[in-house]
Amino acid sequence: MYVSLSLLQGLELDIDRFDIQTVKLAGLLHDVGHGPFSHLFEREFLPRVLDGHWSHEQMSVKLVDDIVDKHYIEIDPEMIRKVKEMILASSEFARPIGSGEKHFLYDIVANGRNGIDVDKFDYIVRDCRACGLGCNFQFQRLMESMRVLGDEICYRAKDYLTIHKLFATRADLYRTVYTHPKVKAIELMVVDALLKANDYLNISSFIQDPSKYWKLDDTIMKTIETASNPELKESRDLIMRIRRRNLYQFCNEYAVPKDKLENFKDVTPQDIVCSQKNGGVILKEEDVAVSNVRIDLTRGRQNPLERINFFKDYESEDKFSIPDDRISHLLPTSYQDMIVRVYSKKPELVAAISEAFENFQLHTYGIKAQVHATPEKKKRRL
Repeated sequence: MYVSLSLLQGLELDIDRFDIQTVKLAGLLHDVGHGPFSHLFEREFLPRVLDGHWSHEQMSVKLVDDIVDKHYIEIDPEMIRKVKEMILASSEFARPIGSGEKHFLYDIVANGRNGIDVDKFDYIVRDCRACGLGCNFQFQRLMESMRVLGDEICYRAKDYLTIHKLFATRADLYRTVYTHPKVKAIELMVVDALLKANDYLNISSFIQDPSKYWKLDDTIMKTIETASNPELKESRDLIMRIRRRNLYQFCNEYAVPKDKLENFKDVTPQDIVCSQKNGGVILKEEDVAVSNVRIDLTRGRQNPLERINFFKDYESEDKFSIPDDRISHLLPTSYQDMIVRVYSKKPELVAAISEAFENFQLHTYGIKAQVHATPEKKKRRL
């Protein structure tokens, strides 16, 4: 039934080989613009060395043009145009889709409208398997039953909870894997190593020219690690610390109170240092690392399911949205967590930084928002 339904939909929507090849190319190339260590490079390193905004989607588009031109690839210019538009579809640089286009095709690879796309299907299943985690989300169920109504991909009403599991599983991966305190400690050290090496290696100068940018990958760490130049000593030392698991020490964390999320501003090392009381060791900003971790369901503080339309059954041609409370009263009413984590770059400063962090919370919220105290054993570590 599902096969015959998909074939029928394909005929109704006039999907041809050109459309299929275009979507396949967009899926293959949409993340080719990622730099070393993926989002770390774009979101943590580049903002510290650039004044303007840079995105991997824009670089993916530049690389597509560079690959086609450099290798004299004979390909329909109209196909390349659409591939690039599909790559940008979920970014702030998305281009208006013409009235004659099949709009639903632009939601398959990178869906900026509601976040359901094959990119998430791929990495959620892949990473759950790689990390030995259970995956309750079954993308095959959605693939078999989705329909296009009014030029928009819609889903069966009975699949509402399956879609919710997609976003919930992604959030769980962010909480337990991608932003695990140890993972963030290593990321903070990698960023510091890149920052300290940037002036000498001119890493950030590669990002505007696709003919140079493609050479920039994770091997930059090995380049730094094996170099003998004195200018790279601080970066080498940081990488060696990572190798030896001598990481930045996690001091503590707290979840920003829900009523404070709207006006939240990222906490900085300066905020922590300025919260230190007189007496004892004098902290410096370079002693402290702060990670402001946002975990959401892809739409910030909004519910992504509000932007999804459903249909009742295969005989129905009507689409409609479904409020959470029509499905279950157990579903969350808040869709974003903001977690502030503080690290000490030197083991002997854990106690002082932990105390300053608690003072910051008292000053900001009137309470210690953290759930657990920093263990005394960790404070005494030298």
